[in-house]
Amino acid sequence: MKAKQYFEDTLRRVLTARGLPWPEKALIEPPRERKFGDFSANVAMLLAGVAGMKPRDLAEALATELRTCASEFERVEVAGPGFLNVTFAPRFWHSAIADVLREGADTGCVNVGQGRTVQVEYVSANPTGPLHIGHGRGAALGDSIARILRKTGHTVSCEYYINDAGRQMRILGDSVWLRLRQQAGQDVPDLEDFYRGDYIKDLAAEVAKSHPGILEMPEVQAVDLCFQYAVNDILAGIKRDLADFRVGHDVWFSEKSLVLAGKVQETFADLLARGLAYEADDALWFKSTQFGDDKDRVLRKSSGELTYFASDIAYHDDKYKRGFDRVIDIWGADHHGYVSRMQGAVEALGKKGALTVILVQLVSLLRNGEQVAMSTRAGQFETLADVVEYVGADAARFLFLSRKSDSPLEFDLELVRKKSMDNPVFYVQYAHARVHSMLRKGAEAGISPAEPGDAAYACLNTPEDLELCRLMERFPSVVALAAESLSPHHVSHYLSDLAAALHKYYTQHHVLSAGAEVAAARLLLLSCVATVLAAGLDLLGVSAPERMDQNPEAADEITGDTAGNATA
Repeated sequence: MKAKQYFEDTLRRVLTARGLPWPEKALIEPPRERKFGDFSANVAMLLAGVAGMKPRDLAEALATELRTCASEFERVEVAGPGFLNVTFAPRFWHSAIADVLREGADTGCVNVGQGRTVQVEYVSANPTGPLHIGHGRGAALGDSIARILRKTGHTVSCEYYINDAGRQMRILGDSVWLRLRQQAGQDVPDLEDFYRGDYIKDLAAEVAKSHPGILEMPEVQAVDLCFQYAVNDILAGIKRDLADFRVGHDVWFSEKSLVLAGKVQETFADLLARGLAYEADDALWFKSTQFGDDKDRVLRKSSGELTYFASDIAYHDDKYKRGFDRVIDIWGADHHGYVSRMQGAVEALGKKGALTVILVQLVSLLRNGEQVAMSTRAGQFETLADVVEYVGADAARFLFLSRKSDSPLEFDLELVRKKSMDNPVFYVQYAHARVHSMLRKGAEAGISPAEPGDAAYACLNTPEDLELCRLMERFPSVVALAAESLSPHHVSHYLSDLAAALHKYYTQHHVLSAGAEVAAARLLLLSCVATVLAAGLDLLGVSAPERMDQNPEAADEITGDTAGNATA
């Protein structure tokens, strides 16, 4: 945030001139009430002892010096026991308009990444069935984090790890083979542990149709064919569902290819050579106790079978060998116990601190107030494709990204489908469409947005004008915070605040009927607000429509100056 940084930089210069250090616990933040200014600092209270002055006396002295050297401050005041409160001049906030106009769609870009390479791995669901709504939350999160990191100067690669090896894959092949034989009239009982969904029956029918001689094949060959067909079909469906959800991946990495290429054995050899793995009881063990684990972990069982942990270590070894400075994994919350173990393995690979794991909590899907049961194995789940078709990608993505990923989320199908101001994504999109409606109406009346400059800014002097400018000025800092914390919900919350300010402005101020000069200035301001809204929505993978179907209830909730303003 330029405003906060300007205040801090100026205050640091004043303190340096007095021979005073910057205190470790210094805070610069907005006061609780706007009437006390734009920012408040506690440095005088922290430095009073060092300066040999009473806190309020030091604050008064600093305030005098700030008034002298800071041209962007309209007021500098002392409050309470020694808080320094500053209020920026309107011209400072008006500069946000010029910034947005200059940057356009790139508004909000901040180069905190400095080109560092980051890999983001997300979804990575076993190809044993369609994606469900829980996968959708991880998909939206990973895709949005990648968008935010790119916006902040990182070089990003997005990856999907295909778990196409191991026990779950064998169960998938066995499940399709079982259904195929049952459909052929064979008296074969259900297995105790298999996939029961209707999609397995459909896959079995498709395999039988495309390979009419499969029942005469050796069973091992038939099961393998069922497995390969199922994986390919399910994976193709996953890719379609993600594309419809506006989620993409640069790399689709096969676990099976990792094993076949000998990458796992290479990693084993490296760990053994460095004394971080050992043979015992005919098995290969990783010395995870050296990295904080409560016991060493098996990499290769006595049967020769690899553990998931073995493949995961080799996979991350491969990631770092591809040159990534940082790796971000997005996992379901049920993997929380695995995080420290994996980070210990990464430390053993010589990449301590280079792995960040984000856990995504469960989604509770509600329909008419009743929770919808979800279980991939039993075939009782609401697919992501069904949800997206019902509520739309925009609504689903915005809701997924409206909470911290480690917080449980209730997904109310009916709420996010409504075209009303109770729907959070409609509320933000409607603000963007509302501005474009005013711009169209203005063009019809021969009124265009003013050119930026003192003449236009002089017309933008109400508290609501300045509040919109303040919010726009804050956008880059919100983007930077979202990148630093890997938390897109900061963007969605910001957009809700900006939309609320826009809707309030609409109800309190004439725009098109305010007189030619004021109307043109206000259209300039609002067009910049629309640019910021669109840029923020893009970071969430949500569209920014210029026209919207309007629910009459929404219009009733936000009626304003219908003579001077336009509806969306």
